[in-house]
Amino acid sequence: MDTGGSSASPREPKKRKSKATRKSKGSVLKQKSPAEFFAENKNIAGFDNPGKSLYTTVRELVENSLDSAESISELPVVEITIEEIGKSKFNSMIGLVDRERVDEELYDDYETAKAREKRLAKEARNQEMLAKNCTTGKKLKEPPVAKAIKGRGEASFFKVTCKDNGRGMPHDDIPDMFGRVLSGTKYGLKQTRGKFGLGAKMALIWSKMSTGLPIEILSSMRGQNYISFCRLDIDIHRNIPHIHIHEKQENKDKWHGAEIHVVIEGNWTTYRSKILHYMRQMAVITPYAQFLFNFITDTSDKNVTIRFARRTDVMPPAPLETKHHPSAVDLLLIKRLIAETSTQNLLQFLQHEFVNIGKSYAERLIGEMGPDFSPKMSVKSLTPQQIVRIHQLFRQAKFDEPCGDCLSPAGEYNLRLGIIKELHPEMVATYSGSAQVFEGHPFIVEAGVSVGGKDVKQGLNIFRFANRIPLLFEQGADVVTRTALKRINWNSYKINQTQDKIGVFVSVVSTKIPFKGTGKEYIGDDISEIASAVKSSIQQCCVQLKSKIVKKIQAREQQERKRNLSKYIPNATGAVYDVLKEMAHLHLSKRKCYEDEDAEILKQVSGRLITKDILTEKLAEHVEKVDYEMAVEYATQSGVSEEPREAIYIQPLKDENKFIDFHSPIFVFRLFK
Repeated sequence: MDTGGSSASPREPKKRKSKATRKSKGSVLKQKSPAEFFAENKNIAGFDNPGKSLYTTVRELVENSLDSAESISELPVVEITIEEIGKSKFNSMIGLVDRERVDEELYDDYETAKAREKRLAKEARNQEMLAKNCTTGKKLKEPPVAKAIKGRGEASFFKVTCKDNGRGMPHDDIPDMFGRVLSGTKYGLKQTRGKFGLGAKMALIWSKMSTGLPIEILSSMRGQNYISFCRLDIDIHRNIPHIHIHEKQENKDKWHGAEIHVVIEGNWTTYRSKILHYMRQMAVITPYAQFLFNFITDTSDKNVTIRFARRTDVMPPAPLETKHHPSAVDLLLIKRLIAETSTQNLLQFLQHEFVNIGKSYAERLIGEMGPDFSPKMSVKSLTPQQIVRIHQLFRQAKFDEPCGDCLSPAGEYNLRLGIIKELHPEMVATYSGSAQVFEGHPFIVEAGVSVGGKDVKQGLNIFRFANRIPLLFEQGADVVTRTALKRINWNSYKINQTQDKIGVFVSVVSTKIPFKGTGKEYIGDDISEIASAVKSSIQQCCVQLKSKIVKKIQAREQQERKRNLSKYIPNATGAVYDVLKEMAHLHLSKRKCYEDEDAEILKQVSGRLITKDILTEKLAEHVEKVDYEMAVEYATQSGVSEEPREAIYIQPLKDENKFIDFHSPIFVFRLFK
């Protein structure tokens, strides 16, 4: 007993000591860098798995290239290449020597003799059953082909290259633009293609996590006689670039733009269709751009080369940065604006830092704030309580809605051209709504609806765009999908929702796209202003299509009438000729006399000047004449000529030509000076 008691007593302080130790370790305050946060939560930026990471990398690089070219009003030319890298080549790139397996049982894809025997027996039974069914004539599904066992470690690697003719980057800024997360040139209140401001930085983080290889950047700006070359990776824990090489090279060809090379783990097989759909939809929404896509692998028959040609040289205007609307700000934003403003007093602050607040209205607002406020008081001296009072008044006061001048929609002209270029539909209608507002942010909805076309499935084919970028994932929850499926009565517009090939294109541009979910892949259905605008835009397109479809149905019915009349011409002429012959016989025998024109006609029948063939010819001419007159009347009413049309591609004009463009929803009239 004594021994047991003596042994138990010293253990208690040891336990207390360990608890104290654990508590002290757990209370240590740690901090993560932005790069470390996104590395651990890469699914937020669209890097859920290797296949999605390959898709997102392509998307980020293409969108950066478009932004870069559009910022200098240059018609974009973007070349994107995905090169598959084999295991041996990848090992040589990282300096690793290939090694044969020694202990096969150690690997995840190892198959025991018993498992192999069982698998082969099952395959033999399936083949025997298939052969038996073939002899008896039964049609059964073929058994699924056994998939090759692939270990978790057998990853696929790809080198992604993107080259453009854009602005390029300043030599000294390149390391921070690629190697420092949450640093960039797109932060501000304006319409942007980016979702998080990560761009190629997340591709670099994924490259470091999956391959350990650095990214390579070549860049040159207009007028520079050198090309900046930089090879770098990122210190994830410190969120700073780790530069391997940063030098200037000779620019003999006077090239400007950027060329980026990054090697990542990916999966082309599962995301091939998504990447190609993305490129096709990007060609629809940006018909003024030229894309060249290449996929290169060791197996030549699996290589892919697709060129998306430019259809127009008319670019939408660049989006403009705007100021905040008073109803859309919060306390933190007001405090940041106060800290960053260069204005001296409260009156100037309200006028210059917000939209739709003039001098007289600012004075009224200050008077409403209370006796503690005055127009001349220093904005830097505002107390936290006074800032809260400003915020409360902003939420309750009435302000004019912001205008949409800062936005840059694709435009009806470009949207129509893109749809025609990629889908070749039988008919298409487009509509661009006026600027509307939700939560203090302006937005514009554009829509297009097409019927028929190339590579279009039966039923509804929905194409969604936000700030002129395609949205391919989580389509079912999107406001466009729900509106097209549930809120549009297609039959009332003479469109068969299940049998016709219908393309629905909706593009939303705004200073703030209300994405839902962590991946920002769809626009929620809970914002009534956007849902109403989407429905109205689609309906406007359907109204246009209905008039075309009705006229097409009338023309088809007219053709059907013509065919029916032509079909009965031989029988009708035969019957009429027999009656005329009988009447002529009676007239000649004087049993029944006819006078004037009737007698003349019967005389011609008797003299065989009017025959059955002549009657057939005259009746066919009459049917043709009536059909032509109806066709002319139809064309006049519709304002459309049904003559064969040929697509004409106009080459881009040289820079020295001076002209003015007059824009219309369906054409651009160019007046040369």
